[in-house]
Amino acid sequence: MFTGIIEGVGVVEKVEEHGGNVDFTLKCPFVNELKIDQSVAHNGCCLTVVKIEGDQYVVTAINETLEKTNLGQWKVGHVVNLERCMKMDGRLDGHIVQGHVDKTGEVINIESKEGSFFITIKYEGEGSFVTVPQGSITVNGISLTVAKSEESQFSVAIIPYTWEFTNMQNIKVGDQVNLEFDIIGKYIARLIKKQGVN
Repeated sequence: MFTGIIEGVGVVEKVEEHGGNVDFTLKCPFVNELKIDQSVAHNGCCLTVVKIEGDQYVVTAINETLEKTNLGQWKVGHVVNLERCMKMDGRLDGHIVQGHVDKTGEVINIESKEGSFFITIKYEGEGSFVTVPQGSITVNGISLTVAKSEESQFSVAIIPYTWEFTNMQNIKVGDQVNLEFDIIGKYIARLIKKQGVN
């Protein structure tokens, strides 16, 4: 389990295909604190550390993960948001994030707002994936508050700190981002759908 508060960014050093799977080798500021079998969220996608070599570590993405996320687009030099799993004795600064990406969305607008940034993202709509104003959404692993919500799209406001210390500063219109919708909202949407309420 995660909080959506990014600890740092990593850089993809190597990409190796093995059948339908891909091994990613990354470098990050806290490699020396990682251990084998540890869960780390990469752009919001929970992956297991399978190897540590010096100042680099390796994670494996299976085909299902590659199809559901933006990991298949990673190349050497790609900058990735990173968060280690939550400590149970710590504060939950963001919101409950599972590290299970629901789908990708497309960045359709980036607007500078005198120091902050207003980003609009669209996604393929389905009844179980909804946003609400002032609700929570995870974009590339970052816990954000929905500023504006419409059918199959939403906007978030990015403060300067988040812009500077995550990979948000690298995104462009047309980029695919990983989305994890609020778990409570998903349960409610599922219950309503089961009861046939419109």
